[in-house]
Amino acid sequence: MKKAIVVASFGTSYQETRKLTLDAIEGKIREEFQGFEVVKAYTSHRIINKIKENEGIVIPTPAEAVKDLKDRGFEEVYVQPIHVIPGEEYDYIKISLMHKFHADFKVLKVGRPLLYFKGEEEDTPDDYTMVFEALEDTLKGKECVIMMGHGTMHFSTAAYSCLESVIHDNGYENVYMATVEGYPTLDRVIKRIKRKGIKNVTLMPFMVVAGDHAQNDMASDEEDSWKTILTEEGFNVEIYMHGLGENEKIREIYVDRINDTLSGEFDTLGKTKKR
Repeated sequence: MKKAIVVASFGTSYQETRKLTLDAIEGKIREEFQGFEVVKAYTSHRIINKIKENEGIVIPTPAEAVKDLKDRGFEEVYVQPIHVIPGEEYDYIKISLMHKFHADFKVLKVGRPLLYFKGEEEDTPDDYTMVFEALEDTLKGKECVIMMGHGTMHFSTAAYSCLESVIHDNGYENVYMATVEGYPTLDRVIKRIKRKGIKNVTLMPFMVVAGDHAQNDMASDEEDSWKTILTEEGFNVEIYMHGLGENEKIREIYVDRINDTLSGEFDTLGKTKKR
């Protein structure tokens, strides 16, 4: 039976960070699952069109990638979202694929993103602790870290605050989450770190790629960037400009996500089974 894995991300038009993050994750998946055809797909039509125009590279949407696999006779397809939270992009993938193509394959499953499940028993997965452990070496030795997430109006924005709580529970109480869109906000963090008398802040993207938001909204010298805002508030600001996809442990988590889907530990309806 012909088998494939679709590596589905939002995408980025920043070539350098793409190679270090999305392409590196895809390469890791190719290395680990050599019995599968591995296909790249992006959910952002704007980025797909920009890459096509500027680089002459055609990248399919997840639906286009799955349809092509159907036309080429594949019977077993696993779609792994390279997203951080189960937000609108994740819902889009599940709805557009499962409703339209589920009957066309012997197996069609969608894995879970980076932050999904908070286990309460020893034999269930805890995605938040796994992500904290992947980041811990980066967080060590810093007076304060503010991680920039994308954020969303979707209820899944709660995942950011959940991760912050898990990080604090593990002894890193001066690590904070804030988002570009939605909650938690940078203003909230500024109030808290001022009360603690913190002077030195490290800004780092909590995004798979260090793309437009990281380079412009977070680290630029523009008047509304986080770096500028924090500097004007009296903080010494250091920039850590690396997307999550550059972290080998994060790449391994995405491999684990695929293994969970293959083994039945996680199914497309969002359930987890005891290990």
